[in-house]
Amino acid sequence: MAAIAAGLAERGWRVVRFEFPYMARARGSGRRHGPDRLPVLQEAFRGQVRLETTDHPRRALILAGKSMGGRVASLLADELAEGSPVRGCLCLGYPFHPPGKPLQLRTEHLATLQTPTLILQGERDSFGRRAEVETYGLSPQVQLGWIPSGDHSFKPTRSSGRSEQENWATAVACGDAFLRQLLDG
Repeated sequence: MAAIAAGLAERGWRVVRFEFPYMARARGSGRRHGPDRLPVLQEAFRGQVRLETTDHPRRALILAGKSMGGRVASLLADELAEGSPVRGCLCLGYPFHPPGKPLQLRTEHLATLQTPTLILQGERDSFGRRAEVETYGLSPQVQLGWIPSGDHSFKPTRSSGRSEQENWATAVACGDAFLRQLLDG
């Protein structure tokens, strides 16, 4: 996420990062903590959107997140697009299902999502490989971008001939193009 955020900032986008409460607790204690329940995660995201819109209520916002953060962003996108300047959603490595459990889909809301959304996914992501994801019934507002040979963090296989930095650059370029199309187009 840091590399993608930095890459988008280098292309002129204002990127604001925040921690979910469980991540802040882990950083403070030095021990890993499991994620909070979904309502707590959603309220943390809503709170960050409120902070961003307090001083600049008309500045366009794109919700974004990596893995679970992207899921939370996508779950809130339609709600927050009403009555706020949220214009889209960018998900990096979406957790379509738990690894090894392809029948436990987390896609119901993605079938009806009205907010323009780009999901960047590694082709071999264990949370949703390309062959699986392309069979899902997703809203026409959801675009998929594939990171070559990438896993959940976009890391490619050695045999692919690609580097992790190249895949991050691909993700930045795809994200930048989506944002420009969404906000400039």
